Amino acid sequence: MDKVFKALADETRRRLLDRLHEQNGQTLGELCERIAMTRQSVTQHLGVLEDANLVGTVRRGREKLHYLNPVPLHEIQERWIDKFERPRLSALSDVKRRAEEATMSDKPSYVYVTYIRSTPEKVWEALTDADLTAAYWGHRNESDWRQGSRWEHVRTDGSGIADVVGTVVESEPPTRLVTTWADPRHEGQEDKHSRVTFDITPHEDIVRLTVTHEDLWDEGALSDVSRGWPAVLSNLKSLLETGSPLPQQPWSVPGH
Repeated sequence: MDKVFKALADETRRRLLDRLHEQNGQTLGELCERIAMTRQSVTQHLGVLEDANLVGTVRRGREKLHYLNPVPLHEIQERWIDKFERPRLSALSDVKRRAEEATMSDKPSYVYVTYIRSTPEKVWEALTDADLTAAYWGHRNESDWRQGSRWEHVRTDGSGIADVVGTVVESEPPTRLVTTWADPRHEGQEDKHSRVTFDITPHEDIVRLTVTHEDLWDEGALSDVSRGWPAVLSNLKSLLETGSPLPQQPWSVPGH
C-alpha cells in the first residue's frame, strides 16, 4: 500500500494512469506523445507504477503494451473510502469497470496481473499439465501445447465433456502461451472465438503472470471472465505457493 500511495503522489504518474484509463494497452511511444517529458523519464515513472502493481505490461511482438491494473485502487477504495464516503462508491466502481473494458478493438478485453512465488517453469506446468489444472481449476487442460494444436478444457467429473475448445496460437515455454477459446458448439465459427494470452515474467524469486482475455463477444462475457479469472488464478497461486489449492473452491463463494 505504501508503494501505491507513493506512486499516486506524483502528478505525472497520475496523468499516465489517466491516459491508460482513457485508452488501455498503450506503448511507451504513445504515452510519451501526450507527456512533455523524455522517454527515459516516462520509463522511470512507469517503473514506479509497475512496482506498485498499478500498471501491468504485455509484450506483443516487439511492442510492450501498458495496462492499468485497477486492483490496488479497489483495495484503497475498500479500506479508505467505502466506510467514510459511501456515495462515491458507485462512481469509483464505474471507473474500475471502464478501465477493465478499455480495449484496442471493438470487442471487450480483460487483463489480470498476479505475482506468484515460484519459477516460470512451474507456472507454465501449472497452466498446461492436465492433472495440475484439474487440481485448481476443476477442469483438465489437455493438449500437446504445440503451435497449431487443438486443446480442450475437460470436466473432471468423468463425463469427458469439454466446456471450452480452441487452438494453440503461440507456445513459447516457459514464458508465453496464446490460445483461442470457444464453446464446442461454435468451434467452426471464428467470429465467436475469444483469445487468451498468458505472459510469464520472472523477477528474482517471483513470477508475474499476466492473463489477457481478448475478443470477448459481449459485456456479459466480460462480466463472467472478470469474476472467473481472479478465482482460478488465486487457486493456482495457492497451489504453487503452499502445495494445495484453497480449502474451498473460490468460485463457489456466495455472491461470486
